[in-house]
Amino acid sequence: MSTRKPEDRVELLQGTLDVLILRTLLFGPAHGHAIVKAIESNSEEVLQVEQGSLYPALHRLIKRGWISAEEGISENNRRAKYYKLTARGRRQLQVETAKWEKLARAIARILKPAGEEANS
Repeated sequence: MSTRKPEDRVELLQGTLDVLILRTLLFGPAHGHAIVKAIESNSEEVLQVEQGSLYPALHRLIKRGWISAEEGISENNRRAKYYKLTARGRRQLQVETAKWEKLARAIARILKPAGEEANS
């Protein structure tokens, strides 16, 4: 359970969840609940992923060929669908990561213009 207040959480921008899922699956196959927990814990509970967002994103990534899915058994000895990054998904992760890094730098330049650091 998160110790963060709801107002400390940040809503994900359109397309952000896809790259976060790809990055999470870079470490190996995982089922939906494990993907959600990894994103939440790696963001120090700032990002919260709702099931209503997760599963459509997973289906979208499968359709694009960036991930695959197969049935397996979870840690709780229950049937679960495991998602795995494909070679195409690995390449796309590099593309998406570069886009997000470029976007983050651009936003940082706007939020903290050059010369303003000394005045803060």
